[in-house]
Amino acid sequence: MLRKSLLGSCLLPILFLAMLAPAPAYQYIRIGNPNDLQTSPAGGVALMGGGSDLDEGFRWLCNKSNGGDFLILRAAGGDDYNSYVNSMCRLNSVATLIISSREAADDTAVAGIIQHAEAIFIAGGDQARYVNFWRNTPVQHAINTHVASGKPIGGTSAGLAILGEFSYGALGDAPDDADLASNDVLTNPYHPRVTLVRGFLKIPDLQNVITDSHFAARDRMGRSLVFLARIIQDGWSVKPREIAVDEKSAVLVEADGRGTVIGPGRGAYFMQPSEPTRVCRQNIPLTMDKVSVYHAPEKAHFDIRRWRGEGGNEYSLSVEQGTVHATQAGGAIY
Repeated sequence: MLRKSLLGSCLLPILFLAMLAPAPAYQYIRIGNPNDLQTSPAGGVALMGGGSDLDEGFRWLCNKSNGGDFLILRAAGGDDYNSYVNSMCRLNSVATLIISSREAADDTAVAGIIQHAEAIFIAGGDQARYVNFWRNTPVQHAINTHVASGKPIGGTSAGLAILGEFSYGALGDAPDDADLASNDVLTNPYHPRVTLVRGFLKIPDLQNVITDSHFAARDRMGRSLVFLARIIQDGWSVKPREIAVDEKSAVLVEADGRGTVIGPGRGAYFMQPSEPTRVCRQNIPLTMDKVSVYHAPEKAHFDIRRWRGEGGNEYSLSVEQGTVHATQAGGAIY
């Protein structure tokens, strides 16, 4: 009885301290093998435009991981991607890591989880959370280290929007960037919600590039032209580029920079201004000339390093006092 009493009295303080210990600021939900498996992954970038997920794109990322550990990164939401990815891929594990605050992003365990992944996929949501919570933290460093080591990465919707060197941060008061309409910013390129950021992620083939999603479906051509004009006007780049992907479409970019467009959506748009912006000032409609556009539909190819496509069509856009004009038949901008 004495031994039991002593044992109970020793356990009580331990249990009490355990109750007082703070819970992790992040959530980590994993299925499959609880132990990591180190494989030899292949590099590549999956640029997914949002909307319905494309099985082919996820299988491509899985194959790049070479049967290793597949990690989904989020700032909010649940683990619904776990069962989806696990159902179509042969992997050591599939896990979701939800990093919903800067406190979570500063946790050393979080960076360790990212470092052990063979493939990373950044889910959709609100890219302002990714920028606000992850920038200048060990999470940012861990993702960039992952890419630099030759491992694959992908993202959809907001997850795509942060993959480029430049990105629309959606840092205004509204929680969803869908209400930043092209008409709002074409008439004022310095609209307060045009919150561009740079230098968050460092993916070699996406340097000097801004990425966007839900492109044609949400009529984002006008605002993309404003983003490019602002990058030039603010001195970030003389000739920035944009890769904009529509819903239900994706661009699967191999390690050598050559990409293939998949999915039944309207494909991808590769854009670059060829001249300095003429008028890009606050409260004055945008005016710019000669923005080259290459529209790559499903099964088309585009070499990001050479900035040249195959299987699509090329045309030019200009903006005159906030109105977009296209050289395509009928003046279609998409």
